[in-house]
Amino acid sequence: MRHLPSAKNTHMQNTKEGQILLQLARAAIARELGFSAQDIPRTEWLEKPGATFVTLHLYGNLRGCIGSLEARRPLVDDVQSNALASAFRDPRFPPLRKEEFDDVVIEVSLLGKSEPIHFHDERDALAQLNPGKDGVIMEYGLHRATFLPQVWSQLPSPQKFLARLKEKAGLSADFWSNDIRLSRYAVQEWSEGEQNG
Repeated sequence: MRHLPSAKNTHMQNTKEGQILLQLARAAIARELGFSAQDIPRTEWLEKPGATFVTLHLYGNLRGCIGSLEARRPLVDDVQSNALASAFRDPRFPPLRKEEFDDVVIEVSLLGKSEPIHFHDERDALAQLNPGKDGVIMEYGLHRATFLPQVWSQLPSPQKFLARLKEKAGLSADFWSNDIRLSRYAVQEWSEGEQNG
């Protein structure tokens, strides 16, 4: 198998379980594309509720990312559903094609429970963010968006991170209101190894 899982943030979850989540995601996409795929047994831990994001990369570029913020269905179903949505229903990209399947690199992020961030103003909110660690959910009225902790690698400053998050939610980068709600969460993340060539 050319895709080897690498574990990041494995202090909470072991690599074997991460490998299974990656296999579940890849198998779901493979079957949708008409390829044969190995069935993964539904073990007890996979039946527990879980919230995941499945991210696809192609040649180092984002190719899809869809996920769940709350654990409302069994982990096995959440991973498979989000893998399919990421591959075929991310509105930013065309559906994944058969010829891309071997080259796409899959990443699965398992989200911890979110907790509200209490702040007085935007400066206070920015001071409380933990770059490289926090996944952040921003809500304002009907506007809602999230960035996984992995996004800090592209937006390392809290100011830029929050500004882009506001834009993702459909607001202007400099928008602020005392009615904005922010929450943070941690993730356990696994990614298939980069391929040779």
